[in-house]
Amino acid sequence: MKDPYRIIVRPVVTEKATRLADLENKYSFRVEPHANKHDIKRAVENIFSVKVVAVNTMIVRGKFKRTRTQAAGRTPNWKKAVVKLRPGDKIDLL
Repeated sequence: MKDPYRIIVRPVVTEKATRLADLENKYSFRVEPHANKHDIKRAVENIFSVKVVAVNTMIVRGKFKRTRTQAAGRTPNWKKAVVKLRPGDKIDLL
């Protein structure tokens, strides 16, 4: 079994993610790019002691950025997972 602390990189705490957690009991995490939905489900259940109902994943594309010298650059791509929990379960991220 893969180490759950290597699969879940960190929680995504934005306005939209906070709204999803409050209204729909869905939590967003930045995850390892090679992790699949089964790995993510097991990792969240082991780390937070909750029951996961569904996992949705997506690749967030990096944005183009400019430096002080106007040289074009790019931020890296990363994988995001939105995890829906069983009603009554909750994760305290803050």
